[in-house]
Amino acid sequence: MTEINTYELLKVDGKAKRGRLHTVHGNIETPVFMNVGTVGVIKGAVSTEDLENIGTQVELSNTYHLHVRTGDKLIKEFGGLHKFMSWNKPILTDSGGFQVFSLAGLRKIKEEGVNFHSHIDGRKIFMGPEESIGIQSNLGSTIAMAFDECPSSKADIDYVKKSVERTTRWLHRSFEEMKRLNSLDDTINKNQMLFGINQGAIFPEIRIEHAKEISKLNLPGYAIGGLAVGESHEEMYHILDEVVPYLPQNKPTYLMGVGTPINILEGIDRGVDFFDCVYPSRNGRHGHVYTNDGKLNLFNKKFELDSRPIEEGCGCPACRRYSRAYIRHLLKANEMLGMRLCVLHNLYFYNKLMEESRQAIEEGRFKEYKNAKILRMTSGNVD
Repeated sequence: MTEINTYELLKVDGKAKRGRLHTVHGNIETPVFMNVGTVGVIKGAVSTEDLENIGTQVELSNTYHLHVRTGDKLIKEFGGLHKFMSWNKPILTDSGGFQVFSLAGLRKIKEEGVNFHSHIDGRKIFMGPEESIGIQSNLGSTIAMAFDECPSSKADIDYVKKSVERTTRWLHRSFEEMKRLNSLDDTINKNQMLFGINQGAIFPEIRIEHAKEISKLNLPGYAIGGLAVGESHEEMYHILDEVVPYLPQNKPTYLMGVGTPINILEGIDRGVDFFDCVYPSRNGRHGHVYTNDGKLNLFNKKFELDSRPIEEGCGCPACRRYSRAYIRHLLKANEMLGMRLCVLHNLYFYNKLMEESRQAIEEGRFKEYKNAKILRMTSGNVD
């Protein structure tokens, strides 16, 4: 039996990797898209049973938001997030570091950590590496992310250098705190894994040096953060080309917050294993649905009498039973079922994309698959 918290590299096709991460909550087959449930639920009235039925492998929740809305200590009383939300597969929790970036007007960064004002009620919150890891330990997630700062892609090089140096120091503090917490008797998940995060904005030389530095810790996995935050797709791909070769190939590589189906295919082609993004659920809640021929806006009048499913041949709960016309009717009537069906379809589409990608890598044809997929999605044949 393979030891938990180990990664098997099963196949390499060019730079694309087909792997398997063994965790205490089951195996994760990679490449994988993690379905984003910010506060322990996918927005759009999607249940954990739904997630099981559409092939979800990993659910991702947000450390900061669960801390300020519900309280990690309360969730620990229930036995952790898995029991709280009735989900028995892997969960990844982010560190709250992205909120250092996204809540720029509500925080102040210092060496010890970050002072926040809650975006919910304005109360003061302090979060440093120890606090972030403590919250994630209370949640009992499968994978915890190290606390970091995500500098703006527009930040100047001097600021980015200092920010990355601080992120490295925070990683070491995160590492030590997780080691301490995992040794305690009352810790929910004593096998919780820590992933480090590579930062450096759009400066390849800073990114590469940081990748080399954090790789020395021999962590179970490594993420690339601070992308898809304002830079162009070309800049993002360039950073991946430069940095991924300096992260351990025998560990999972996670591109945080990315992205569109095309972004994901390009990331896989550059050696990325893990992805997450709010796009499929957020777009679904607004009636925008993904298909192999491009994206549809189901609010468009041309779907008013369209008896077809969102996509012919799709096995998702929406397409197996309902027409475009009916789903459009629900959306126009502001009925939650319309939003729910669109979100389920989009998440199924993303999960299926990853399944197809894994198979293509296994068969040594990922580049061919990627190119054909992108050509079809961008050809303008959607109707």
